[in-house]
Amino acid sequence: MNVFLSSLVALASLGQPVLTAAPLAKAKPQSLFDGKTTKGWHTYLQPTAGSAWEVVDGALQFNPQASGKGDLVTDGEYENFELQLEWKISPGGNSGIIFGVHEDPAFKATYDTGIEMQVLDNKGAEDNKKANHLAGSLYDMQAPAKDVAKPAGEWNLVKLRKQNGHLTFYLNNAKIVDVQMGSPEWKALLENSKFKTWKNFAAYPKGHIALQDHGHQVAFRAITIEQL
Repeated sequence: MNVFLSSLVALASLGQPVLTAAPLAKAKPQSLFDGKTTKGWHTYLQPTAGSAWEVVDGALQFNPQASGKGDLVTDGEYENFELQLEWKISPGGNSGIIFGVHEDPAFKATYDTGIEMQVLDNKGAEDNKKANHLAGSLYDMQAPAKDVAKPAGEWNLVKLRKQNGHLTFYLNNAKIVDVQMGSPEWKALLENSKFKTWKNFAAYPKGHIALQDHGHQVAFRAITIEQL
């Protein structure tokens, strides 16, 4: 028994109070969307949110007929986190949740640097031919373990976790993607993807989170993040 532990035992035996370090408080999830405004978000490479992103019935909704288009990104940057949200896609629609986005005029789009969790109408979208393009996939890299996406027009629940490069995706409470960045598995997935020669793809551990404008109506709500 070491000296410190012996002292604690002695104090306890004498009825003396023993002070121990309090456990660290767990960070609480932070809301990224107040349900009323686009506060905390801006269009990629723009100072504010474009007018195509509207708040409708408590959800951030992209209107493809409006002006002011572009991917919507968080003002803050995140490295280790658990993101939760719900999304609903229009019939035939396509969108995405992109993270690790490095915002710089050198990169014209969020997907030049960011990693995508696919948002898709699996039944009606044109981009439904490859398994690793279906809803919930690690886009163009790892297909979802199962198809648990709800039909167009219904809300889907996402939990996206990134901790020390380990990615875990959940859709509607089912774990569908699980991979460690930089591992042999990751390298093989990357080698067989369109990102094979993209030098800056997934290169930034810390970055913005983006909601993608892919030209289709899509809505997101109940957006929270817990920093790990």
